[in-house]
Amino acid sequence: MNEIVIKQNIVPNVWLMGIYSPQVAKKAKPGQFVILRVTETGERIPLTIADFDSDKGIVFIIFQVVGKTTSILSTLNIGDSIADFVGPLGMPYEQDSNDKSYLFIAGGLGIPAIYSKVKMLHSQGKDIEIIVGGRSKENIFFEEELRKYCSSLYISTNDGSYGQKGLVTDILTQLLENGKRYDEIFAVGPVLMMKAVVDITKKYGIKTLVSLNPIMVDGTGMCGGCRVKIGNEIKFACVDGPIFNGFEVDFDGLMKRNSYYQDLENLSYKEHKCKIGLGE
Repeated sequence: MNEIVIKQNIVPNVWLMGIYSPQVAKKAKPGQFVILRVTETGERIPLTIADFDSDKGIVFIIFQVVGKTTSILSTLNIGDSIADFVGPLGMPYEQDSNDKSYLFIAGGLGIPAIYSKVKMLHSQGKDIEIIVGGRSKENIFFEEELRKYCSSLYISTNDGSYGQKGLVTDILTQLLENGKRYDEIFAVGPVLMMKAVVDITKKYGIKTLVSLNPIMVDGTGMCGGCRVKIGNEIKFACVDGPIFNGFEVDFDGLMKRNSYYQDLENLSYKEHKCKIGLGE
């Protein structure tokens, strides 16, 4: 169980893995996530369910090597197993049946989080447009896969090495200023990016959903690590989310909480690299 059956290096430091987990695959829905431990003594990390095949019992995850745990995970190969693979967790993505047109905006590692949602909406005959962005061309992936399920795909890169030079919000602004309107906009990626999207869409009164990834430990709401302020209430992203109304999210508080353990995480990763001989 929890055997790695697919492994692909899709762009530098970003891996796709297919995990054989029939129970998770059977119940998974777009918008949900898993929490895994690579080893029995390892830390728990949440990862978005990028896609799933309930017939074959496979759950697809995509991750970037940014710390000790993801570094260890990237060294595993087909045939190896992950100690714990718990899910599906969180509330699934639900759309209004009356909505016809959608715009998805994804930055960097947010791209996998929109894939299964886009597939589902496409199967329902919805009109879908997508904006994806990254620092450079090597940070753009799943382009061909996404094109199958949308009428328009816009690409931006910070350095201009692919698509339009600039940010995803530059393209969003251009579309709205040119008269484009959507029933729903869904944004996922860096917190600053989601905040910037919401700042724009508020002016036009367009319903905007965001998918949050705060600090998370147990995935049941018991630890309180993933609490976020939504409107005047405290919610737990692992059980109430991870999808929320973007207009109500306290993005400043979220950014502050997400930075709490950054120094410790960086130190742990450096120590790990030293142990395996990679140095700094």
